[in-house]
Amino acid sequence: MRRTLIAALGIAIATSGQAQPTAKIVGLGAQTCAEFNEEIAATQTAELYYFASAQGFMSGALIRAPAGLDEGLDLTPRSFPLQGQVDFLRALCSKNPEQDYMDPVRALYRRLRGPGI
Repeated sequence: MRRTLIAALGIAIATSGQAQPTAKIVGLGAQTCAEFNEEIAATQTAELYYFASAQGFMSGALIRAPAGLDEGLDLTPRSFPLQGQVDFLRALCSKNPEQDYMDPVRALYRRLRGPGI
């Protein structure tokens, strides 16, 4: 857990020789759901760190969204409180341990955006 938490402090963006940059994330978001499941079972506070990482990712995505996209998006709506979001991520990782933790985080962001987006 300590090694993972230390790694959570950095995010690296790497560019390939191609025209489009590829993102290489590091930290808690780079873990698999299987690793997430193991860590939250072993350490009570681990889920808080993972969720903080998810919130940071979603906030960054919101800030970097092109003009007109996701304007006014509330990442903490009353209809989907923080505990519900934590439960959502835990449920998706539990059902899909082979996925990266970021897959459920992206699904959460899409859900917060609303239907049809």
